[in-house]
Amino acid sequence: MTGKIVIQKFANENGEFKRLPSSFRNTISKEGPHIPAANRYHLYVSYACPWAHRTLITRALKGLTGIIGVSVVHWHMDNNGWRFATEEEQKTEARGSTSEPFYGFKRIKELYFKANPGYEGRFTVPVLWDKELETIVNNESSEIIRILNTEFNDLIADEYRKIDIYPEAFRKEIEEMNAWVYSDINNGVYKSGFATKQEPYEREVKNVFESLNRLENILKEKHENSKEYLFGNHITEADIRLYPTLVRFDPVYHQHFKCNIRMIRHDYPHIHQYLRNLYWNHDAFKSTTNFDHIKFHYTKSHPSINPHGITPLGPVPHILPL
Repeated sequence: MTGKIVIQKFANENGEFKRLPSSFRNTISKEGPHIPAANRYHLYVSYACPWAHRTLITRALKGLTGIIGVSVVHWHMDNNGWRFATEEEQKTEARGSTSEPFYGFKRIKELYFKANPGYEGRFTVPVLWDKELETIVNNESSEIIRILNTEFNDLIADEYRKIDIYPEAFRKEIEEMNAWVYSDINNGVYKSGFATKQEPYEREVKNVFESLNRLENILKEKHENSKEYLFGNHITEADIRLYPTLVRFDPVYHQHFKCNIRMIRHDYPHIHQYLRNLYWNHDAFKSTTNFDHIKFHYTKSHPSINPHGITPLGPVPHILPL
């Protein structure tokens, strides 16, 4: 890699947002070197980050909360990346945040440098950490959730072992859906919000809503056939990857990322029903959704978008009841 990464510079010279690939792409398996074991691995996350949110949901769904620990950064991110909250901040502005438990690190970037002193990339979350080998296993959320789905099954109760978020019967269809949902919705809101020129913004925001229209039609058909989720009546990774964007859409992306052509709650009845079902009927989704961290992070960590750091009070409520 050449050149210094500027954490808060999101768009290229054409005014377009291009997400960089994750750097640590190892796995956990019986073949090693990262062998499945209780209390050997630790997740570093942000409640604000939609990519980290995927891993928190999966950890809860699979019954891994007593096997894999978690640390939560402060919601604020600056040009040094994510930081850990002080003890005082954990009691006040950043409730739900934690300290770094093993090394006393102040910032996520210190983990990256411990794993690789020559590291030159972004200091992102989630981070799946191996406490025994003292290194990062993986920092790509889509791979971490698959690791959590299968590699700890020998260590958990039957009720959790039988949960399979990537079932063989639907893998081809899940991969196809993941591809456009990631590009056009998950990352689409970022391509809209971080655009610094009118033309790429208009192109990307229109694409976001074309894709939401597509999703609305898919869910309309599902609901008409008494199916609750994207693939039948069982939660899959497609739902886990989609939910973090949907739950942030009205509270943040609508205003902060200028995705304001329509709102989920007013204009997409089937997406709205689907979102509320996941939030209100599944604790793994609700308990890992922290609206304060979400709203404060986006509105106070992007000075190029919101220079005064004012956090809008609405919408009220953050999510409507069923």
